[in-house]
Amino acid sequence: MNSIKMTVPVTVKAKFTEKLKARLIDEAVRVGEQMELELKQINLDMQRELDKNPQHEAQIRNFFSNEMAPRQGRLDEAKRRKETFEKLALGAEIIQGTAERQVELKVGDNLREAMNVEILVEDDKIIAIRG
Repeated sequence: MNSIKMTVPVTVKAKFTEKLKARLIDEAVRVGEQMELELKQINLDMQRELDKNPQHEAQIRNFFSNEMAPRQGRLDEAKRRKETFEKLALGAEIIQGTAERQVELKVGDNLREAMNVEILVEDDKIIAIRG
């Protein structure tokens, strides 16, 4: 066997533009607002349960605390992301995710070169393919 076909990852990066900045900040704000609403609802539900069953306060608080923790984490993360995007310089390259591509590798090919490929986009248009 002299060759093999493989699926390899491709890093997708985006050039940080005003349009992308606005979209990412808006997304972080929306996630934050959603988490705040969910936390308020959980607090209302907890208070309702506490009013009905004051003798089980510790268990009720523990249960609802477990419900709130991941949402509080997402809220904190959304706030951090918003602050980061507000401070990030225009023109910076940020990782947006990964994709995959098929390659045919032959004996003697450089595996590292085949795997170190990235796509750069600016406002959803590919502006470079690096490898």
